[in-house]
Amino acid sequence: MTDAISIDIWSDIACPWCYIGKRNLEKGLEAVAGDDDAPQVNITFHSFELAPDTPVDFDGDEIDFLSGHKGMPRAQVEEMLSHVTGVAENAGLAYRFDLLQHTNTVKAHELLHFAKANDLQHEMEERLMSAYFTEGKHVGRVDDLVELAVEVGLEAEAVREALETSRHLQDVRQDQAQAQAYGIQGVPFFVIDGQYGISGAQPPAAFENVLRDLWAQRGAPEDDKSAAQA
Repeated sequence: MTDAISIDIWSDIACPWCYIGKRNLEKGLEAVAGDDDAPQVNITFHSFELAPDTPVDFDGDEIDFLSGHKGMPRAQVEEMLSHVTGVAENAGLAYRFDLLQHTNTVKAHELLHFAKANDLQHEMEERLMSAYFTEGKHVGRVDDLVELAVEVGLEAEAVREALETSRHLQDVRQDQAQAQAYGIQGVPFFVIDGQYGISGAQPPAAFENVLRDLWAQRGAPEDDKSAAQA
């Protein structure tokens, strides 16, 4: 039995390129799933906070935040968001920056670790990103996070207890420490098999190529592998 390819993804649910990168990876996975010898893949999401100093209840819209956080003129921010919205649309995502409620994401990351412990991390990641970017839902407060967690099948009181006691905060910090050790300064960042790094929201074909190459190497005889690595 050939070992599955591991894909570790550092991302922030408040990162627009992370959601786009997630979709592009999924499209790449769909493409290789049709191969005669389809690659087997294990995906794990890891925490990265783009703006850890953001208040839970930010007073203003996304343009206010980015113009203040990055020191950019509002017109330039509006142009940037328009561009990102177009790229997201091509990936099949309907971003609504006009509805978006900017917030601190540390509790959302804690929730993702709780979901991981209950085998629902992928479902929780998708629900949080969709809620944030396409539905204008708040993803920084415990009550709102509990509601979203219940939607993917998690138990409300267990989620609330985990978030209110910050049970998984150390897991978040460990992810962030690993990102620092890897030298990750921006997200999304994909670490494949613990040795190949892919930065940014790459197109689906980029993931297809890497996965097919790695899977082919796994199936090659040892002599062929040595020759390929020489």
